[in-house]
Amino acid sequence: MPLSAEALTTADRAADLLWTAWTAGDVIDELPEDLRPYDHAAGWAIQQRVGERAGPGYGWKIAATSAPSQAVIGIGTPLPGRLFDRFRFEPGDTLPFGGLHMRVVEAEFAFRMAADVPAGASREEVLAAVAGLHLAIEVPDSRLRDYPRAGSSQLLADVACAGQFVLGPEVPDWQGIELSTAGTALWINGERAAVGNGAEVMGDPRTALVWLAEELAHLGTGLRAGEIVTTGSTTPVPPISAGDAVRAEFGPHGSVEISFSS
Repeated sequence: MPLSAEALTTADRAADLLWTAWTAGDVIDELPEDLRPYDHAAGWAIQQRVGERAGPGYGWKIAATSAPSQAVIGIGTPLPGRLFDRFRFEPGDTLPFGGLHMRVVEAEFAFRMAADVPAGASREEVLAAVAGLHLAIEVPDSRLRDYPRAGSSQLLADVACAGQFVLGPEVPDWQGIELSTAGTALWINGERAAVGNGAEVMGDPRTALVWLAEELAHLGTGLRAGEIVTTGSTTPVPPISAGDAVRAEFGPHGSVEISFSS
């Protein structure tokens, strides 16, 4: 159902608050009661307007695809969030630490799309639209101080805790890999901080991708050719500090390394 003009104005005001906090490296306690979304339609409308302020995007993240990540943000359902060009980094980069609020890091599998995915696509059709699988690191963040209690609609407005993202190397012949048993680990300053596998991501990262395709169609948009989809944390999410060096390992498939500014 289309939102009313009044609801759209409310969404713009909420987006202004979130975007101002994001660019200033600040947090707000929560959205004011008169601007707070109380369902996913309202939260999605705010996220779209945050996107208008953030500029070009190149894909999607999925928040809360594992039990540990759901525990971190206090919800029991996955959420889609836009990935914005201005917060994208490369392997080996030093990422800005100042302004981060959540201060955690995630090892993820990410898909690169070769074709648009039409509404109503089957699982097989979604997977056939994939160009490749990549290793990735996500540094999620929130503009809400008490994000574990914000609720799913408010977190959807907050771009599903989108933050910084690093796309790593492509995995050859990924179609033949059993991703549910693919082991992963996060190392911080040379010490192993977390271990997991692809089963943490809704049982299989492929399942998360299919879920996103269906959810975006439900929200009135869809997956497009060239977009990146990072599917969620494969391990419990360890904390990071200024100056940390992080390596995400994916067994025989490779690794991704970054560091954070002091």
